Amino acid sequence: MNVVSRPSSVDETMPSKPRGPLVLLGASVRSLAESASRAGWAVHAADLFCDLDLQAASRQAVAVAHGDGALVAGYPWSLLTAAARFPPAAAWAYSGALENHPDLVDAIARTRPLAGNTAAVVRQLRDPAELAAAARAAGLDFPETLSSPHDVATDGTFLVKPLASAGGRGIRLWTPQAACEHAARPAVASSAIQRWQRVIAGSPLSASYCMGQGFARLIGASRQLLGEPWCHAGRYAWCGAVALRFPGSLPMVDRLIAPLERLGDVLSSRFQPVGLIGVDLVVDTTGRLMVIEVNPRPTASMELFERSGAGSIAGHHMEACGFATPFIRPLEPPASPQPAATWAKAVLFAPRHIPISQDLIDGLAAKTTPWTQADGGWPALADIPRPGQVLAAGTPVLTVFAVAGTPDDALIGLRRRVAHVDAWLTSQ
Repeated sequence: MNVVSRPSSVDETMPSKPRGPLVLLGASVRSLAESASRAGWAVHAADLFCDLDLQAASRQAVAVAHGDGALVAGYPWSLLTAAARFPPAAAWAYSGALENHPDLVDAIARTRPLAGNTAAVVRQLRDPAELAAAARAAGLDFPETLSSPHDVATDGTFLVKPLASAGGRGIRLWTPQAACEHAARPAVASSAIQRWQRVIAGSPLSASYCMGQGFARLIGASRQLLGEPWCHAGRYAWCGAVALRFPGSLPMVDRLIAPLERLGDVLSSRFQPVGLIGVDLVVDTTGRLMVIEVNPRPTASMELFERSGAGSIAGHHMEACGFATPFIRPLEPPASPQPAATWAKAVLFAPRHIPISQDLIDGLAAKTTPWTQADGGWPALADIPRPGQVLAAGTPVLTVFAVAGTPDDALIGLRRRVAHVDAWLTSQ
């Protein structure tokens, strides 16, 4: 376990009266940590990466051991050990993908106050039958989802998805080959840990909410980037998002506001979640709005709204969970006038093994500093890996941002920047 303490000189960038210690845990917590730091919390963080910008945003940062999910010594249970290093009695919050491990959420919540959803709420929101009923109660649809492969067509009309998935990892088309592999490895491909869901063709979206006792506020929506070749992403891998401004960002966006608000109200009344909630959806080719899954915690897309002026996302999360934060601004409702800036982000994956050196990091910083200046001081790159690592092919390298007046222009600028960064990494 790699522990990094924050240099005292960096403390000068924090608010003059920090709220207190806050523990952040998850597979990757950088965006939440930066937001919490801006909201006045003294962050203590643990994730799989301990990237340079996470270290800069934290009083203490820990890189936990990877694992196969079953070994207590590895991720995710290594987060329980990491949490024990942090200030006792400090509140904690989680990001992705701890919703896949509700037993761990319960275990950590027994040791410190939880700013987020309990294991019981997580299990309900992640249950396909419960979510399908909620979607239909809101007037939306939910794709056909089965718990057994029996009689599931292998013609490419269904996906097989692990229940403990995040970011699109482990999702495959249900083909004759996939069915044969499933039958040959019943212990690994158990039906108890997988679901079969009908493929929905259309535009992938994510809706971001802030929920609490008696309210559900729609923050905004974003176009999701999945499996983009220019990011070297796997077929179903989440590799970024483009914020959609209300109204008029896409032809369908204006008419989606009312159904998304209804969905938030139903989720709030049925499950009583708290804090930031992300919902993945697809607008299919007929215009139907299909709910795919709920992420009952802050998501990676939400920092785009913070850059657009919504205030500290972490601050809003903590406040909705009952932890007062003095440095946040009110969330702007989606129907209010929006800033001209529309933000986009992309996760660049490694096309091959990439050694990370200090020279490489310095070169990237020099090349992208003009982007940061043009973007009003918001960093153009994030999730900067630590020197000394060798990133394996297919793993995330870093995150790239771009901003423009419209979502389409933001995406064009984002692709241009990703191409520049990709070319620099390839040349090293």
